[in-house]
Formats: sequence, C-alpha cells, structure tokens
Amino acid sequence: MATPVLADSVVAMNTLAAPAPRRLISDLDLSAASVERLLDLAGRMKRTPLRYAQSLAGRYLSLLFEKPSLRTRLTFELAIKQLGGDAVNYAGPINGREPVRDVARNLDRWTHGIVARVFSHSTVEEIAKWTHVPVINALSDLYHPCQALADVQTLEERFGKLSGLKLAFIGDGNNVAHSLMLTAGRLGVHVAVATPKGYEPNADVTEEAREHGRITITNDPAEALDGAHAVYTDVWASMGQESEAAQRMAAFAPYQVNEEMFSKARPDAVFMHCLPAHRGEEVTDAVIESPRSVVFDQAENRLHAQKALLLMLLS
Repeated sequence: MATPVLADSVVAMNTLAAPAPRRLISDLDLSAASVERLLDLAGRMKRTPLRYAQSLAGRYLSLLFEKPSLRTRLTFELAIKQLGGDAVNYAGPINGREPVRDVARNLDRWTHGIVARVFSHSTVEEIAKWTHVPVINALSDLYHPCQALADVQTLEERFGKLSGLKLAFIGDGNNVAHSLMLTAGRLGVHVAVATPKGYEPNADVTEEAREHGRITITNDPAEALDGAHAVYTDVWASMGQESEAAQRMAAFAPYQVNEEMFSKARPDAVFMHCLPAHRGEEVTDAVIESPRSVVFDQAENRLHAQKALLLMLLS
C-alpha cells in the first residue's frame, strides 16, 4: 500500500497532464508548457516538502563535475536525498582516462540519471548520445538551464507573474544570458541583454530565442535598464577564461551594476546574480546587499526547481 507521502506525490505528477521530458541538455528540451508545470510543482514542493519525501525512493543520480561547484552540486545532492533517493559524485575531467562514451555507458548501467557540469557543451551532448537514462546539463559553456529555472521561479514569486516583465542582463553574453533568453523569453519576459561590443550572446542562440520571445541585444546598458523589473549580472570572466581576465576587466568596467546603474531600472526592480559574485567588479556591495537583492532567493530556488525537475524526469 502506498504511503500518504508517496500517494500525494503521485497525485501531483498526475496533475502534470502531459508526457514528461526525458532530458535537459538545452533549455528548449523543456517546452514552455513543461516549464510552467515545473514551476507550479516547484512551488508546491517548496511549500510542503514532506509530501514528496519518498517520491524518488530507490533512485540514484550520478553527479559529474568538471568545474568546482557550491550551489549546483549541493542542491542536486540535497534534492535527490530530500526526495528519498541518493547520489554518487565524481569530480574531475570526464574525458580523461577513457572516452566520454565509455563513462556514459557505465553510468547508464549503474544509476537512474546523470547530472553533468562541464566545460564544453559537446561533452554533455556526448553523454546524452550514449545513454538511455535522463541527462541534465548542470552547466556548460553554452547553457545554464537549471539556473534559469530557479531564476524564473524567483521572478514569479516576487512579482506574481512572468508575462509582461522586463529583465535586463548587464555584462557578458554568456551561458546564463543564453538560458535566460530561451527560458524567460518563452514565458513572456522581455529579456534585454547589454554587453560591450564583441561580447554579445551567441548569434544562433539569439536567433533561436527571438523565435520564441521578445529579445533585445544592445551595447547600451541604459536601453536595457529602461523599465526593467529585474537587473541581472554575472562574473566577467568565467572558469576557463582566466587568461582573458585583464582584457575583460577593461572592457566591462562601464557595465558594473552599481547604485547609479541600478537606479536606471524601475524603482521596484530587483537585483539578480547566479553567484559566486566578484564584489567590486561586476556588482558593488551596496547593490548585492540591498533590500532589493534576491540573489539568495535564487540560490534557494535552485533546490526547489531541481527537485521538481528530478521528479518530472525520474518519476
């Protein structure tokens, strides 16, 4: 006989009312409708976590981390454990002692899903090619879909809606910007990205995002900030770009989100950052520590959004 906890989670899954996705390699692997269902489920799991405590009992995740991680690694490990399952961890180069396809086929036999945080997007694509279990892109050089899910959950909590909001992303047109354009844009958020010349988002990703939502790409922060409900930034040099740090510091200095920059958005605008932040570079202490900063709400929602994602993929 199913326990009440498990029964509640089964009912929750039945209310999704559509086939669940099987993997999340890029943001578009989740349809807009699937993202909306995920956000609804994440909200319910956040409010009543004990209802789902045994939803994935007996399920095990492989966590592969080529890059150091605090939020991604701990929230995925906590997510599966809070749902009754468990995880095994591997940190280091995935394509080292043996080919990626061999690593993938081993994990496919041992665990029920694979979460990979990698340098090259081709690595997570290769893992997905050689496996049958769900594969989750926990960050690659092209996309950061799990971060975007937590971000739209945070925006919806703060403003009570997504459609009609404007999000200004100030800085590097990187993987976070790509995922925000693809995920938030499809949910009715106007995503405006302001970067120095030469650091715009990937042209193919931009074209793809514009097919699904309202996207503005500009070199003028003021244009992006005008009417913005949220101001988002990220580090100027990501892991693997250390050799470009000095060049990037000079190029991005006018794009620092300080109090003057932040004041160009709406008076009720919130500040967002995926963390870790380089305080004094892309953002000042005064902004990230202000009452309108929601960076730790975003970090908390990584856990809840990923719990919902795991339940959708593994249930």
